[in-house]
Amino acid sequence: MRAIAVSGGLVAGLIVGVPAAAAEPVCTSEISPKIAKRLSGEIRSALRGRSGTISVALYDRERHLSCWVGASRRYDSASTVKVTIVAALLRSAQKRGLTAREKSLARAAITRSDNNATSALWSQLGRARIQRLLDLAGMKSTRLGPGGLWGLTQITAHDELRLLMLLTRKDTAKYKEKVLTARSRRYLLGLMHSVTPSQRWGTPAGVPKGVSVHVKNGWLPRRTHGWRVHSLGTFDGRKRDYMLVVLTHGNSSMSYGIRSIERVAHAAHSALNPETSARFLRSPVEEISDGSAPFEPVDGW
Repeated sequence: MRAIAVSGGLVAGLIVGVPAAAAEPVCTSEISPKIAKRLSGEIRSALRGRSGTISVALYDRERHLSCWVGASRRYDSASTVKVTIVAALLRSAQKRGLTAREKSLARAAITRSDNNATSALWSQLGRARIQRLLDLAGMKSTRLGPGGLWGLTQITAHDELRLLMLLTRKDTAKYKEKVLTARSRRYLLGLMHSVTPSQRWGTPAGVPKGVSVHVKNGWLPRRTHGWRVHSLGTFDGRKRDYMLVVLTHGNSSMSYGIRSIERVAHAAHSALNPETSARFLRSPVEEISDGSAPFEPVDGW
């Protein structure tokens, strides 16, 4: 992790409470107000008692349902920025096509969260191309990390949801100017669908059978705000089309952050798929101890 040299030390006493906004109703839908009300309550329950800061953004296209908790708060991106970087790569190569090297780097960055591959793409693209992708995607609150420190890019749940909505939108006559072609979007979603099993925690937790998952996670400890643990997920199939972003920091451990995210994920999947029986893609959140991570990340953060 030479290009992202930040301290891994933790400082006690930096954990802060859930913001007051989390206690308010957070979901709205004119089409499905009952489901929105239920999901608001479920998210509040999922956040109850948590130490640390958390932001949630969710959008269900079928129901025109939106959920927001602290969605404008900025976090260090950790590896979630790799989705943005690969999206910028795809945009730069839409006319000429990806080279074999670029395909290899993109796959490594997303499916294995490989840091060296990400640093190579960051250097190749340059800040201007990545910023152009942010501008076109309407990710106005995102701030690229300094120098080669891509993992310190400042992100918000609102902007990350915009990116997921861009990747998953359907082509219609309404959209004449494209940020990414349908082929580019399918390619990136395909990589997110192929993430290594040990990194498929977070937003996919509790997703029911028949729903396809695309995920990218990030994790990073620093001296301030403890562990950053984030998860981006899109879900489709069975007449479902929704996206979920959960960003956290101030976690006492990586596993504590994962558990917080997965409580929200279970609430979302349960409320949005009331007619199905949930099938866990990994162990239920209650089985994750607060003291140790459920696996040792080999590469990526």
